Amino acid sequence: MSDVESSVDRSAGPQRVVIVGSGFAGFTCARHLCRLLAKQERDTEVVLVTPNDYMLYTPLLPDVAGGLIDPRFVAVSLADALPRVRLVVATAESIDLDTKTVTVTSEYHTPRELSWDRLVLTPGSVTRLFDIPGLPEHGRGLKTVAEALYLREQLLRQLELADHEEDPELCRARRTVVVVGASYAGTELVAQLRALADTYAKRRGFDPAEVRFVLLDMADRVMPEVGEKLSDKVLTVLRNRGIDIRLGMSLKELAEDHVVLTDGTRIATHTVAWVTGVTGAPVLGTLGLPMERGRLSVDADLRVPGHPDVFAGGDAAAVPDLTKPGKITPPTAQHATRQGKVLARNVAASMGIGTQTVYKHRDMGLVVDLGPGFAVANPVGIRLSGLPAKAVTRAYHTYALPRGINRWAITLTYLTNAFASRPLTLLGLVGPEEASFVSSEGIRH
Repeated sequence: MSDVESSVDRSAGPQRVVIVGSGFAGFTCARHLCRLLAKQERDTEVVLVTPNDYMLYTPLLPDVAGGLIDPRFVAVSLADALPRVRLVVATAESIDLDTKTVTVTSEYHTPRELSWDRLVLTPGSVTRLFDIPGLPEHGRGLKTVAEALYLREQLLRQLELADHEEDPELCRARRTVVVVGASYAGTELVAQLRALADTYAKRRGFDPAEVRFVLLDMADRVMPEVGEKLSDKVLTVLRNRGIDIRLGMSLKELAEDHVVLTDGTRIATHTVAWVTGVTGAPVLGTLGLPMERGRLSVDADLRVPGHPDVFAGGDAAAVPDLTKPGKITPPTAQHATRQGKVLARNVAASMGIGTQTVYKHRDMGLVVDLGPGFAVANPVGIRLSGLPAKAVTRAYHTYALPRGINRWAITLTYLTNAFASRPLTLLGLVGPEEASFVSSEGIRH
């Protein structure tokens, strides 16, 4: 079927479910919905609108940035994993709830409209930016493959330039990395970049302590998500690795060769990672619907209030947390995957297949890889750290990858890394423009 919509009335044709976004929630919804429809032999078309032809396993992006994992292994082919789904590789620019159409764009096609009978909004999230001078130009996030690869290559490039730098101040600046955000993503990132820098320093014959890492956060502790006890362990481990951690602190401004902290301190650097949190994808702003913390407000059954044919989940939706009245579920892969299953069930129920349900979860805890020999985890409330947590963390990620070939590749990578050092080859695959917030995440700030 052609991607270009005609003006012919489609009411006589099969029903169409359009899913916007191929992250954890959208991917899981599409997979489970196709299974439910196949069991009932229903003639329903499932369309997945996504700017990429893969589902990205984002929890392993810090490992990609640290040179531990090949980016191909965290990208799950949609054509292979979802053979029953019609894939539209394009960006959803706007949504008209009255005409039930989604306008999609691509650099290779003119804008076109897709009509729908049921709409599932799972466009995910983008990095949350603030009005900090220089941030869009000189900061980089960690939501996409391009951003992860850029951070790896930028660090290696600056380290190589520093090797031949005669000016000691400029050499120090090139060997300084600033990471903003001490939640689990930012903490994993700084740990993996530290490990990459240590490998480089040892191979080039200089003291790894000459590479300086500064981790900033406005919070009063690192990784508050894992609880006070594990958080204190993480703080100790990171500081023992020489990472300068400054809490209650953020950036005031960024320039090409330095940053200024909120306390007025000036740090010379050429590498700044901004990993401070997320907000809903830009397309949500075209709906004119109530939002909460940048996410679309939904009911407990993941329906959009006032629009019974529209559903939303994952990072894009402010889903009520029925286990904590008055709260919403955090934007994590764990919640997005579970919500994807509920979305599939409720969309099917809206078409007369099965019964609907509400989203209610049991928190299974977090797993956080903190580089060589250390991790923290609290599976089902059991606090773990060190090598036991490392084993749990790697086992979880391997299991959670939704395709066998990806799991196999990650397993082989982990085994290889147990005996071999991280590769330090500078390939020059991603430049600053490709990794900018505008190009990589579609943020127009």
